[in-house]
Amino acid sequence: MKAIQIQNPGPDSALVVGEVAQPSLVAGEVLIRVAAAGVNRADLLQRAGKYPPPAGASELLGLEVSGTVEGVSAEVNDLRIGDEVCALLSGGGYAEVVAVPAGQVFRRPRSVSLRDAAAIPEAFITAYANLVGEGRLTAGELVLIHGGASGVGTAAIQVARSLGARVACTVGDDAKMDRCRSLGAELVLNYKRQDFAAEILKWSPSGVSIVLDMVGREYFERNLSVLAPRGRLVCIATMSGAKAEIDLSVLMRKRLSVIGSVLRSRSVAEKSKLVRDFSERFIPLFEDGSVAPIVDSVFSSERVEDAHALMRQSGHIGKILLTW
Repeated sequence: MKAIQIQNPGPDSALVVGEVAQPSLVAGEVLIRVAAAGVNRADLLQRAGKYPPPAGASELLGLEVSGTVEGVSAEVNDLRIGDEVCALLSGGGYAEVVAVPAGQVFRRPRSVSLRDAAAIPEAFITAYANLVGEGRLTAGELVLIHGGASGVGTAAIQVARSLGARVACTVGDDAKMDRCRSLGAELVLNYKRQDFAAEILKWSPSGVSIVLDMVGREYFERNLSVLAPRGRLVCIATMSGAKAEIDLSVLMRKRLSVIGSVLRSRSVAEKSKLVRDFSERFIPLFEDGSVAPIVDSVFSSERVEDAHALMRQSGHIGKILLTW
């Protein structure tokens, strides 16, 4: 089968399409003929040698796909050859065929095209896992989402709004501001022109209940400053750096929680439960149009370097996809 491989992992890496062995079907897994794969910032880190796959996972890039079931192991009872599905992966999505634990697979929502369904798994399950699971989001709470126009950000705005929260977010340009407002964000801030902490406290003087952060060091102190008493800061990436100083007296006085979270390295059992819970709650919302994957651009596999360049420049709104 064809797959996109990393040449010379590190700062001078390159991506090339080549032939590799097709994965074997093992107990508890299904084979998916890939229609499209989502591009994630984690892919940039992996090709740079900074984010190796978990033990036992494919060395190929790709954390989410959509496609058609091509093989089913005897132990799998709820999927059939020919089913159109989405899947959350630990790796291997940049290929024509991928093997996936059956629990990490869910059927394509009827309202979403097979191609665009590749924009659902990583973004929406990350948003769901961290707002609901880690952040314990409840209706009526106020949420600040950094990177509101990213794949995770556009998903998180919709997840939070669908659960009855009020949403603020940060973005880097005016076009992204308009798109986030259209998704339901009540307050949208351009971090290049505005001090998000000052503006959040004008919007809600008592602060917000949850901050979903992918920036890290640069925002850490201000994130704590905008949290209401018993607020939760959920950290899912460290784009500006992983080390930050913390004033423990602020945590103690406001009784705050700082939560670190990753998705890729969670166990198959934990991911399967997340996929099941997410599917039960959100597939009906996709199908009635309440939420939708936001696809910015689609590249053929031969143009994977262009897709990564767009991701690197943060010039997109929503998801970037690769197709075969």
